[in-house]
Amino acid sequence: MIEWVPLGSGARPVPRPVAAPLVWAGAFGGALLLVGLLNGIVGAGRPGLALVALSLLAALLGLCARFTAAPGTAVLCWLSLNGFAIPPAGTLTWTGRRDAFWLACLLGAALVGTALARLVHARAAYRRLTTATGLDVPEPGTGPGDV
Repeated sequence: MIEWVPLGSGARPVPRPVAAPLVWAGAFGGALLLVGLLNGIVGAGRPGLALVALSLLAALLGLCARFTAAPGTAVLCWLSLNGFAIPPAGTLTWTGRRDAFWLACLLGAALVGTALARLVHARAAYRRLTTATGLDVPEPGTGPGDV
């Protein structure tokens, strides 16, 4: 006999974060591509725009990463920002407050993305658990013999 079972039944696990090296590879390639694209469209010398774009990239990468991947993501995005978004291109420099601020922004964006993903996954898991337990218990007086 064939028993039909809904595909969505049962507990679904919380999605596992992507391994840090894969996130860092995405940060490295994505940051270089993004800075190159911005330099081609609006020109070099616009680090504010590049910082915003790289912060969004770090936040998006944070959505699928662990918290431990955030510092590496921030540093890789900062390397592209510092090396190619400000003239002279290809030269890494350290300007104390500015670069510390850029690193803090990129790290904060990666951490916010990761925290947001964890909250969304935890909330969805909580809803699945409370909904599943609420459906399994019938209310008193509503059973088949309680007419």
